[in-house]
Amino acid sequence: MKILGIIPARYASTRFPGKPLTMINGKPMIQRVYEQSMKADLLSDVIVATDDHRIYDAVKDFGGKVMMTSSNHNSGTDRCCEVVENIEAHFDAVVNIQGDEPFINPEQINQIAQLISSEESHIASLCKPIKDEDELFDENVVKVVFDMNHKALYFSRQTIPFLRKEEKNAEAWMKARTFYKHIGIYAYKVDVLKKIAKLPQSGLELSECLEQLRWLENSFNIKMGVTEFESYSIDTPQDVEKCLKFFKD
Repeated sequence: MKILGIIPARYASTRFPGKPLTMINGKPMIQRVYEQSMKADLLSDVIVATDDHRIYDAVKDFGGKVMMTSSNHNSGTDRCCEVVENIEAHFDAVVNIQGDEPFINPEQINQIAQLISSEESHIASLCKPIKDEDELFDENVVKVVFDMNHKALYFSRQTIPFLRKEEKNAEAWMKARTFYKHIGIYAYKVDVLKKIAKLPQSGLELSECLEQLRWLENSFNIKMGVTEFESYSIDTPQDVEKCLKFFKD
């Protein structure tokens, strides 16, 4: 199976404008993400998808592949779809790699590439057991529950499942069962990607502000893989210094 890694990269971030060009130990963040992605053995190729010429030029400068895309996309999923509709080469699946994770582990990319290679998988993603009590009730940490075959049942900003018989206490809840946080990397079969990009926003999606709920509501399955690797995204300028302590060149 030929799998394309796509790194959507916008310049106009509300909280951190120009984020992809932030220097991380001497290299732009987008270069760090690109180089980590290139280490994934199961990707046939990697390309950056951007709507800004400054990012385009930066990728060209370090020798990466890049494509200009529309500035009107609402999500990275839509930007990935534009790439596969316009790229000359044929690919069977796409991995959507977050452009703000300069420390992404190539093994996570390989894991999700394996998941999407399964004939039954429409979409694939990753999750990690929650071990930090502060994350359990944090609405910025998206949680997921899945069935016995690791197909996602639901995603929520609330803690799921709700332990009705337990006092709402993080320590007690985490002793009672394992909770999973969603790691925001996706893979899609190309034909599925083209279909989901055309779907209107759904009620559950609007309620939780999570696009993956639109896919579930439209009966697309999301195969979940469990990873032990942490995910460190940079959302604000303050996150740069915080994340650098985990950086090893």
